[in-house]
Amino acid sequence: MAEASLIRPEGTADDWTIPQSWSSYTAEEHATWDKLFARQAQMLPGRVTPEFIEGLDVLRLSRPGIPDFEELSDRLMRATGWQVVAVPGLVPDEVFFDHLANRRFVSGNFIRRPDQLDYLQEPDVFHDVFGHVPLLANPVFADYMQAYGQGGQRAAQLGAIDRLARLYWYTVEFGLVRSDDGLCLYGAGIVSSHAESIFALDDPSPNRIGFDLRRVMRTKYRIDDFQQSYFVIDNFEDLLSQTLNTDFAPVYQALAGESEIAPDAVLATDLVYHRGSQAYARSKTDA
Repeated sequence: MAEASLIRPEGTADDWTIPQSWSSYTAEEHATWDKLFARQAQMLPGRVTPEFIEGLDVLRLSRPGIPDFEELSDRLMRATGWQVVAVPGLVPDEVFFDHLANRRFVSGNFIRRPDQLDYLQEPDVFHDVFGHVPLLANPVFADYMQAYGQGGQRAAQLGAIDRLARLYWYTVEFGLVRSDDGLCLYGAGIVSSHAESIFALDDPSPNRIGFDLRRVMRTKYRIDDFQQSYFVIDNFEDLLSQTLNTDFAPVYQALAGESEIAPDAVLATDLVYHRGSQAYARSKTDA
């Protein structure tokens, strides 16, 4: 939920946080959450990484409907030291990274309309809380998110935020992970979307490629539709280790002299789990 240059709205704190105002949600808004939650909770078992299912317990709160961030943060704090804070929407990069570096996850406090169940351009409370928070209850992934925030602060000083943003996109938002039974979902952009939860694993159209840090940071992505490539990590421990043990400054310097990679490209050096047909993307172009 970061953006390079934004003007802080009136009524927000210096760190861009606002009250969630849980009591202001309408019955229709709570019902929208319940419908989205029930739909995803029913279809994700067997498709999503087990750590996500384990983390869903964090969302089983005493009140129905949209979770109360205060109650949610109490449980999350006990698990991994994280908390959820409300923001009015997109926040500047430096604000986003500072919150992550201090184990605070920013979430929009609004929820989509009933006619927007399947697609919403700007992340809402369902995407932010249902998609992201369960894995924040996992100690390893929680550490990765903090490490990413700290890395973002360094990337800002080096003028490399765009490169690092691709790492977030292809892991935190749209990542896949290997398991004994095949590939599993873990990215929040996938697990909060009914359609992409199916597309990312089952559709023959997208590539599914083994994760490589430099490769990912060279790869452009789609912001308006399903991804043309998904990257597969071995496990969260390896993702955290690569993030903590990589000196990113020389990586950024090296990448500045290399060409960008198209979202649908498959390289000779890639570990390819599935070479996609790209039929879906072509159908959208031809339409």
